[in-house]
Amino acid sequence: MTNRRREWLIPAGLVLLSLVPMLAGSIRLTELAGDPEVTPDNARFVAMPLPVVVHIVSASVFCLLGAFQFHPGLRRRRPRWHRLAGRVVAPAGVAAALSGLWMASFAELPATDGPLLEVFRLLFGTAMVAFLVLGVVAILRRDVVTHSAWMTRGYAIGQGAGTQALILGPFLAIGMTGVTVRALLMALAWTVNLAIAEWVIRRRSWPADGRRELRAGVSVPLSLSSPDGT
Repeated sequence: MTNRRREWLIPAGLVLLSLVPMLAGSIRLTELAGDPEVTPDNARFVAMPLPVVVHIVSASVFCLLGAFQFHPGLRRRRPRWHRLAGRVVAPAGVAAALSGLWMASFAELPATDGPLLEVFRLLFGTAMVAFLVLGVVAILRRDVVTHSAWMTRGYAIGQGAGTQALILGPFLAIGMTGVTVRALLMALAWTVNLAIAEWVIRRRSWPADGRRELRAGVSVPLSLSSPDGT
């Protein structure tokens, strides 16, 4: 496999991971666009549709467009595209996190949720906002190394829904759907994503003087490869 083809593996995988929550979100948007019958499952969405719409649309943009920010070739060959896309991705991520925090704080909890899951949602949602803001602050200071690390962490949390679908699926299939189990599995998905993000961050190769050059305004290309080229 050529290097250029290999570079597409990560964005393609992230797009695939986004498809399940995006499909569920599109179904929810279609439901809200009509005159839905209020049920215990959708009552909280019908009661406050605006944050639901903001959350679904912004999260979809964040996950889908953000996936291509992890293509090292695009960053090297088309840095202007990377910067322009980032100006959409970062606000979309913050909007997704804030709307999620709003719903976690004010929407009525369904029977499948509970206080523990609400705490986890508030914790990881707040962390996502903080990581993305720190990423933006870092790039404004021309510190691309730090910017890349914080944005990777923020994206990892934003992709939580996709990983949650993968982790929850087998447990739902065998009937383990208790409130506490569900909350712990949801938290596990976010934690797994963050662990992978930290692994990716540490495998990126940078020139030894990368931070100094970046702060001086010299562009240094990003790479997901380790220092030994693997």
